[in-house]
Amino acid sequence: MEPGVMLLMAFAVVFAGVSKGGFGSGAAFASAAILALVMDPGAALALMLPLLMLIDLVTLPPFWRRWSWSETRVLVLGAVPGVALGAILLNWANADILRLLIGVIAMAFVVWQAATRGGWIAPGKRGMPLWGGWLAGSVAGFTSFISHAGGPVAAVYLLARGLGKTPYQATTVLVFGLINLLKIGPYAAMGLITAQTLTLSALLVPFALIGAWLGVKAHFLVSERAFFALTYVLLTITGARLIYMALM
Repeated sequence: MEPGVMLLMAFAVVFAGVSKGGFGSGAAFASAAILALVMDPGAALALMLPLLMLIDLVTLPPFWRRWSWSETRVLVLGAVPGVALGAILLNWANADILRLLIGVIAMAFVVWQAATRGGWIAPGKRGMPLWGGWLAGSVAGFTSFISHAGGPVAAVYLLARGLGKTPYQATTVLVFGLINLLKIGPYAAMGLITAQTLTLSALLVPFALIGAWLGVKAHFLVSERAFFALTYVLLTITGARLIYMALM
């Protein structure tokens, strides 16, 4: 493997760790989008899955039992049909369709965040009934399966339920830790998880741990505004490039 590709992989994994460790999980899916630029998108998803699970594992202990179990249960159960639908789509889609989907999701994430931060959309200002979690969970399960990008829709539901900062972070980590567990079987059955992806994941473990550690540190040293500004730039460039690659 070319050194440049390995360096990009290391950067993507560190970025995922920083995002999950210090700023919630919403932007961590950028890692899969970045990897899809240099490798098969399905392989990129499979490579990142064990690393995202490891990051979930090491970031959960500080929030142990501080999550909201009722919201967790609804989102995870709702995610089951979403994961199943994602598996059907991923089994049908070729590499270019998957690049297009990941690119569109990346660009949509940037537009959504710009709209919420600009005050055009105000998630969490109005109450949302518990049943809304079933729909949010289904969408989160679907987008998580095809791009590891379930965070935004889950965030809308959790914020609308009025969770405080710590319960929100704890619930987010637990929810996506469980959703990632749901994805292992289908990924393996579809042949996405291979000896090669597992070997690459193992080689990248130190970068995942470094990223998670840096994320905790950055949480107190780097403003959320600065971190997400960088994220939006990365996702805009990456999403546009993936869409171009898919269409051309």
